[in-house]
Amino acid sequence: MKADFKILWNNCLNVIRDNISEAAFNTWFAPITPLSYQDNVLTIQVPSQFFYEYLEEKYIDLIQQTLYREIGEGTILNYRVLIETETNTAVELRGEPRAQQSGDKKLAKKIAIKVPNPFERVETPEFDSQINSKYTFNNFFEGESNRLARTAAEAVAENPAKTAFNPLFVYGNSGVGKTHLCHAIGSKILDKYPERKVLYLSAHLFKVQFTDARRFNTINDFINFYQGIDVLIIDDIQELSGLEKTQNTFFHIFNHLHQNNKQLVMTSDCAPMDMLGMEERLLTRFRWGLTTSLERPDKELRKKILKHKVLSDGLSISDEVIDYIAENVTDNVRDLEGIIVSLMAHSIINDRDIDISLAKRVMEQTLKFEKKRITVQKIQDTVCDFFNIKKELVHSASRKREIVQARQVIMYFVKKHTKLSLAQIGAQIGNRNHSTVLHSCNAVKNLAEVDKRFRADIEEIERLLNS
Repeated sequence: MKADFKILWNNCLNVIRDNISEAAFNTWFAPITPLSYQDNVLTIQVPSQFFYEYLEEKYIDLIQQTLYREIGEGTILNYRVLIETETNTAVELRGEPRAQQSGDKKLAKKIAIKVPNPFERVETPEFDSQINSKYTFNNFFEGESNRLARTAAEAVAENPAKTAFNPLFVYGNSGVGKTHLCHAIGSKILDKYPERKVLYLSAHLFKVQFTDARRFNTINDFINFYQGIDVLIIDDIQELSGLEKTQNTFFHIFNHLHQNNKQLVMTSDCAPMDMLGMEERLLTRFRWGLTTSLERPDKELRKKILKHKVLSDGLSISDEVIDYIAENVTDNVRDLEGIIVSLMAHSIINDRDIDISLAKRVMEQTLKFEKKRITVQKIQDTVCDFFNIKKELVHSASRKREIVQARQVIMYFVKKHTKLSLAQIGAQIGNRNHSTVLHSCNAVKNLAEVDKRFRADIEEIERLLNS
């Protein structure tokens, strides 16, 4: 008879509780969720990578001995860690039985990244929307920076494809809440219209699926799948820039859905008018509905977000510390939440209260070395300002020496600081081909090696980009 995995895990928890303090148990074991037990493998889900690492470092011997005692010798523990909770992308880490090596025990791990692929699940009885129900309108706090976007998103969720907001296009910097809003829309639609096919995915995953469909000659199946969606939510649509064939297929999917009164929601790191490497016919369609931005949260909104995070994590942090964090962490919501997680860890590990002193130390350690995201837009602006050249000239066909050099330097830094392919870089900088981009990058590197003045210019631009 197959044992109930929840009962097995609860039996283990009873043993673990007797061997550690109540505070440690509530912090590190209470949040764990058992998922399955099959073929001698117990799979549990932990809230973060930090949880996994801490359990492995501090409690693995206790956990393993408890598993052997309560379930059986040789039981294998399999962790499921959400490396990006917003997109439900997961990493599984499997702990094999420990082997003795020179008196030390070493845990072997097998890592497998699982990227959700709804296209492969068409035949399954239950459609997987990839919506993370953790992100709702209830915990998406409203402020001046997001009021219009939030209001429009709620209207779409109430009446998908029945408002003027189709498509709904939301843009803003990383970490301001675009993905949260996407999942909130999807969650509310699924609650209100459970019969609808709602699908959330990143543009990166869309292009990966498209590449696979071309490779295996299943393009028609791919298109048919997406044309059957009722609400299509695509995150980071700018990832399709420079990909002509992918854009062409998405164009036809977009047209079909829109003409058949299906809802489309898209996010991007910039407004459609600032998108480079995207076909004009797509940009025109992106602007058919409502285009709205999410700005950096103001201080009052940051305090709301922090207080909710503190409450949901069961922490005790004074208003003074909350105010200090809100005053000094200003860029995005992810930074705010990350600071709270770090404070919790430092407080537990060092057995000390969370005060201003600890907050300052944690913030210095957490944010000091955090590399700011360098975008194509920032690179173009910085290089053009440095060489005192108008940006439109860089995108022109001009062959003037100073313009060509500025263009090459931009391509060099875009290749260095982004994950764009050569073709995507070329598409965003005057529609050059990939060989031109490669030649430009090599030209900059070669000149910097022999020309001290040019090398100094490159170093100064690098400094400006990271300032």
